[in-house]
Amino acid sequence: MPQKIVECVPNFSEGRRLEVIEGIEQSISAVPGVLVLDRHSDVDHNRTVITFAGNPGSVSEAAFRAIEKAAQTIDLEKHQGEHPRLGAADVVPFVPLSGTSMDECIALARALGRRVGNTLGIPVYLYERAALRPQRVNLEDVRRGEYEALKETLGKDPERDPDFGPKKLGPAGATIIGARPFLIAYNVYLETGDVSIAKKIACTVRQSSGGLPNVKAIGLLVEGRAQVSMNLTNFSETPVAHVQEMIRSEAEGYGTSIHHAELVGLIPQAAIADVLQRYLQLDPFTPEQILETRLFYALTEQAEGK
Repeated sequence: MPQKIVECVPNFSEGRRLEVIEGIEQSISAVPGVLVLDRHSDVDHNRTVITFAGNPGSVSEAAFRAIEKAAQTIDLEKHQGEHPRLGAADVVPFVPLSGTSMDECIALARALGRRVGNTLGIPVYLYERAALRPQRVNLEDVRRGEYEALKETLGKDPERDPDFGPKKLGPAGATIIGARPFLIAYNVYLETGDVSIAKKIACTVRQSSGGLPNVKAIGLLVEGRAQVSMNLTNFSETPVAHVQEMIRSEAEGYGTSIHHAELVGLIPQAAIADVLQRYLQLDPFTPEQILETRLFYALTEQAEGK
């Protein structure tokens, strides 16, 4: 039986104070059985994404400690940034990687949500596959209006009642916890500072406004450049290269072009292989033609005595 490995990719509302970011990461890495794989911070977004993985119990414990640490060190009353946010530990998704199922990640999310709500006194909303209400499946619906709107409505509007925790907000805000498939967080910067162009392109490419399936997108101003900030929720159905070329075409229509793109966190090797195949027009091509992939398979087979 393969080892059970779960990934967790929490987003924290802090991208500027290094000591706070490092404190949160240390609270994660201190848990035995957990490996921190990546950390990405953005000053303009004022946001940090930490990717870690390990056995389900250890990953859940690390997520709890990170939420607790963020609540102690991040004050939403003082927080300002380009990226939408609801809490200090804003979004905490679990992703099944190896030997685990989506149902197991749903159970992890709900158990963590209950623990955070009861122990830390933070309102918790469940989203994506872990959602208890259909109107809370989509992250953007849960986070609509952000911290400021929730502060005004929580405890007054039953539709805004949390799934766990109190019906009031403290300085740590609320935390959104869920289970989902792997997604690619991907940003495209344009050769312009006109954020209205990024917002128009985001509207064109995102699924919710009639664009590409499996694409969530918003337009922001980051480092003086217009940015199309995206989550690609199924790269097999909607390849990264297809999204990139649509943005390139739309940008040209507005008299600008792509300056560069960036990944937030990690990307599956299969997605990179797909980009390679499409741009180089390799036909035929299989992932086993990538040296490192073939070597991995060969070593695995050797270890298993095949």
